[in-house]
Amino acid sequence: MHLAELPVTGYLDRFSHRPGETFTAYVSQRQDGPCRARLVRVICADPNPAGPGMRMDDMAAHFDHRFAGRRQELRQGSYGIAQPLPADDPSGGRMWTLLVHTAAPHRGGTLLAQEDGTRFMRLALTATGAEARLSWPGGSAHIATATPLQARAWYRLSLTADPKTNSLRLSQALLAVPSLATRHEVVATGAAPGLAVPAGGTVLIAAEDATTPRNHFTGKIEAPSIHAGTTRQAPLIAAWDFTDGIGTQIATDRGPHARHARLVNLPARGMVGASWSGREMCWRHAPADYGAIHFHADDIDECGWDGSFTWTVPDGLESGAYAFHLTCEAGEDWLPFYILPPRAGPHRKIAFLASTFTYQVYANHARGNADAAYMDRVAAWSAYPHNPDQHPIYGRSTYNRHPDGAGISISSRRRPILTMRPGFLTFNDPHGSGLRHYPADSHLIAWLHAKDLDADIITDEDLDDEGCALLAPYTLVMTGSHPEYHTPRMLDALQSYVDGGGRFAYLGGNGFYWRVARTPELPHIIELRRAEGGIRAWDAESGEYYHQLDGGYGGLWRRNRRPPQMLAGVGFSGQGKFEGTHYRRLPASHDPAFAWMFAGIEGDIIGDYGLSGGGAAGFELDRADFALGTPPQTIILARSEDPPSSFVTVPEELLSHLATVTGEPPADLMRGEIVYFDTPAGGAVFAVGSITFCGSLWHPGLGGFTGNVSRLLENVVRRFTEETR
Repeated sequence: MHLAELPVTGYLDRFSHRPGETFTAYVSQRQDGPCRARLVRVICADPNPAGPGMRMDDMAAHFDHRFAGRRQELRQGSYGIAQPLPADDPSGGRMWTLLVHTAAPHRGGTLLAQEDGTRFMRLALTATGAEARLSWPGGSAHIATATPLQARAWYRLSLTADPKTNSLRLSQALLAVPSLATRHEVVATGAAPGLAVPAGGTVLIAAEDATTPRNHFTGKIEAPSIHAGTTRQAPLIAAWDFTDGIGTQIATDRGPHARHARLVNLPARGMVGASWSGREMCWRHAPADYGAIHFHADDIDECGWDGSFTWTVPDGLESGAYAFHLTCEAGEDWLPFYILPPRAGPHRKIAFLASTFTYQVYANHARGNADAAYMDRVAAWSAYPHNPDQHPIYGRSTYNRHPDGAGISISSRRRPILTMRPGFLTFNDPHGSGLRHYPADSHLIAWLHAKDLDADIITDEDLDDEGCALLAPYTLVMTGSHPEYHTPRMLDALQSYVDGGGRFAYLGGNGFYWRVARTPELPHIIELRRAEGGIRAWDAESGEYYHQLDGGYGGLWRRNRRPPQMLAGVGFSGQGKFEGTHYRRLPASHDPAFAWMFAGIEGDIIGDYGLSGGGAAGFELDRADFALGTPPQTIILARSEDPPSSFVTVPEELLSHLATVTGEPPADLMRGEIVYFDTPAGGAVFAVGSITFCGSLWHPGLGGFTGNVSRLLENVVRRFTEETR
């Protein structure tokens, strides 16, 4: 039994397709046996009995497929594997050498391995220092320094094997900074009767065993090389230069045979090396300073599973949120996806932009909160039963860390994503449902259905792929609760849409916050470097702020001179626990020019209820800031008040513990604001400045999509779509 694995689970080739395009599903079962996949349409993914309830319409008439399910292996851990070296005469001896740096030397792992079928060499770390093992027909040898490495220090490790003298020498030398002169060298020597070393064959970096790579190393490696002799001055057999091709998954071999290494499971590149000078912060400007690759034992690119079934989206099937419901004898799972409208149309007036990059960045966020009370609620509500805390096999989120404490900077969508499932609870919310991201955004989808407001669904990845053309057919583009992560192309497209007269509704908080990177060669991958500033789950090391995939500066869009206020009128300002309060209308909301938004609403309190934290203004709040780009014509219609005691001002607003960028007291910046502005081209923007807003579209007390939050949004959407641009 593989207890860390789900009974059945899987992933898709991508999150969205259009009619005529084909989904491929990759499914694994813990035990081989029959499996069924049928189509459902996801209307609401909230299992809270006080809410609208889970609603997944049966669409089996369009797809109902039975197949033989089987277990498929998932292998974590990054490494490099070189093209086989040609066979040669090793009688003159060998030296294997490299630079190494790790924050967790006690974890150990293989640094360099070579095997030619009958002879094997392994250079590794253990909790007690460097060690080497060799084996050959009829013999083997082991040598170790028995001196633990210091954490976060660069070492040169060298193994010399001399068949002429049947001797081994292992050197562990701490490097001085920054000259690279060695000091504190520890040397171990030993006899190896009948010694024979590999003649050519396969070389692995940061792992061993080419057939089933294992014993992965977590840490940085730089400049591994193999010499045809017993010193570094001996002729090169191979020398892998990690300063070349940093944006690729190939490590260049500068040796005479050009046996380049393929990198597996996406280790981190653009990492400062042993000779980093600090004079340049960008690897593109000084690649020689960035000669290290950071390997991790839990890195994952994609599962690499075989396809289990395919399904071509039929013509005429409505754009919307769907899923394949998987069932087998031992359990069930859902593989969510979206169907876009045909490229040539027809298109509806409204597009909901699903925040799939944000879903992916948070994929499998292990929060450590799946305690007994949480699991009791899951069981009572028949919510999604699996939590990333219990299933690390599918990889963690960029909100988690690697085993050495380094932040996870790369996320793949080609793996099971437990947090992107109908009914998944992020929090055991005492005031509501505790939903975030994919299931939380279904509050808006369910609201659109209830109000008979037809909308197409498009996704972040489609927007990054297609740009402005994706948005052009729509009168109104709406976001969900938390559109946090964006590429330059996405922001360009959204800004162009708004500037060109489009109508835009930003219905969340902490949006347009972080810059992420993609590359066409790895379309399923998102990279995130958490550079200086912002509320961060971890911070990138100095000098490692630039993405390896596109060379762009990571971190906040605000640090890239594109604050959220420039697009949406508001930007991140305050954060607390998953709890909410209300807005209070400001005098401007009663002006006849804007009062249409509040038609049918009595009183000045908006959203003092809801399924997300108990209030419409909560968890993460955005406010207007004209110095950061809020358009001067923007009207602030309502403002949150009485923030819960857990709330804090975001760090990018603080100059010290007392002073802020704006000059306002820090406590005054813990606010969310509902804003509106017209654009010169005839468009308009409506923004709510709160993650929990959409959770208040449903009124738990009234038992329906009623109440002043629902009425406010309905007034805006109907006005935005009744007029032509």
